[in-house]
Amino acid sequence: MTGQTSTVSASPTSRRAELAELTGGRPILVVAPHPDDESLGCGGLLAAAFAGDGARVICMTDGAASHPRSRQWPADRLARVRRGELLLALKHLGGQPSDLSWFGLPDSALCLLDEPRLQDVAERLAETAACIGARHVFTPSPEDHHEDHRATTRLVDRVWRADPALRLFHYPVWSRWDDRKMRSDPGDPWIRFPSAPSRNRKAMAIGAHGSQLGRVVTDDPTGFTLAPDFVRFFVDEDELFREVPR
Repeated sequence: MTGQTSTVSASPTSRRAELAELTGGRPILVVAPHPDDESLGCGGLLAAAFAGDGARVICMTDGAASHPRSRQWPADRLARVRRGELLLALKHLGGQPSDLSWFGLPDSALCLLDEPRLQDVAERLAETAACIGARHVFTPSPEDHHEDHRATTRLVDRVWRADPALRLFHYPVWSRWDDRKMRSDPGDPWIRFPSAPSRNRKAMAIGAHGSQLGRVVTDDPTGFTLAPDFVRFFVDEDELFREVPR
C-alpha cells in the first residue's frame, strides 16, 4: 500500500456525531481484532470516552502473526510486545491497564474456532459489556477484508442479537482505506466523530504500536508494516461509525 495517498473531503456530507450519541452516557466497549485497530479506528472516540464516562477495550487476538518469518521474535515473544504496545496506546488515550481485556486468541485464526469455543468467547464478550455497564459496543466493519475483523464482527453480532439493550456500531479500518469513497466521505448511514480535539493523543497511540511500524522486528522483511500514508490518514481524518439497525 505504499505510495498511495489519502483523499480528504473538502466538505464532508456525512452527519457529525456528538460524543453523547456514541456513548449514551455510559462506558463504551470497543472490540479490536488486533492491537492497533482500537487506535486506528476509534482512538479519538476512546480518548473522549476515557475523559468522560469511560471505556473498555477488548483485544481479541495476540497479534503474533504479523512477522511469521522472524527468528528473533517468535510468536510468544511478539505477543508480549504487542500487548505492551496496546497498554501504552491506551495510556496515551487516557486509559489504564484495567481498561484492557486481553483475550489472546490466535492471530489470523479466529475463523478456525469451533462452536464451543465461539460460544465461550461470545459469553466473555457479553460478560465484559455487562461488567462495565456498556450499552454501546463498537466492532470493525464487516466490509473489512481481514478475516479476523470479520470473525470478530460475527461474534459481537451474536452477543448484540442476544441482548436487546445493546446498540452496535461498526468502525471501518481496511475497508475505509481500500475504498476511495470511504476515504473521502461515504455519506449515510455513516456518521463522523471529529478527531481533531484528540489528534495528538491518537497519533501517540498509533505510534505506540512500534512493532507494526517497522521499529521492532528487523529480521522479517516480508512482515506486516503500516504504510506511512495509511497512518497519516487515520491520524488526520475524522472517525467513522455506523449503527446497525435492529
